[in-house]
Amino acid sequence: MPKQNTGGEVADSDLLARHVAGDPDAFAELVRRHRDRLWAVALRTLGDREEAADAVQDALVSAFRSAHTFRGQSAVTTWLHRITVNACLDRARKAASRRTSSVVDEKQFEDLLEPHESAAAPAERGELHRELFRALATLPPEQRAALVLVDMQGYPVAEAAAVLDVPPGTVKSRCARGRARLLPLLTHLREGTGGSTDRGGGRNRTENASVPETESGPGHGITKGGGGHR
Repeated sequence: MPKQNTGGEVADSDLLARHVAGDPDAFAELVRRHRDRLWAVALRTLGDREEAADAVQDALVSAFRSAHTFRGQSAVTTWLHRITVNACLDRARKAASRRTSSVVDEKQFEDLLEPHESAAAPAERGELHRELFRALATLPPEQRAALVLVDMQGYPVAEAAAVLDVPPGTVKSRCARGRARLLPLLTHLREGTGGSTDRGGGRNRTENASVPETESGPGHGITKGGGGHR
């Protein structure tokens, strides 16, 4: 009998099994459920809307084709996030070798904000986000991915470790090194906002070191973001 999540939904693992068995609609339902989070992680990791869209598209195609290899050793959502992060890291490494200017321009910055913020964000918050994404772009891809998952998306360290397929200690180390590299780049903003950039009480925030949080907004399809939920 198919497993069901709270609220009567068919479990992700059963949807994946149905897809492998030939159900033409099962994978589309998985995408509907999870693409919003996948899109948010890709966009924050890459800092470029087109690159993020391509990375998510690549990841979903890969997941579609390799679903038969899933063995249930992690949650389906963790498996999907791992494929997406790997696609992002591949693109980030390639981009790093050819980048000659900041990856964040004004239009991209607007896309990285929540929809209600992009229209009327306070000037100081807008500047904070501009500097944040410019600073993130200077980090090695692995550190950037860890910080996006833990500090920006609010994943517990253990879950981020499962997504990145590394030990929890490695995630902690990457986050610590990333925060240490970001701090000098963002110190002037902290001083300019009364000594603190903390805008809320999100999970996994480290006092005086964490990256400010931003949450994902809904999008419009696989290559333009997504709806759905985790």
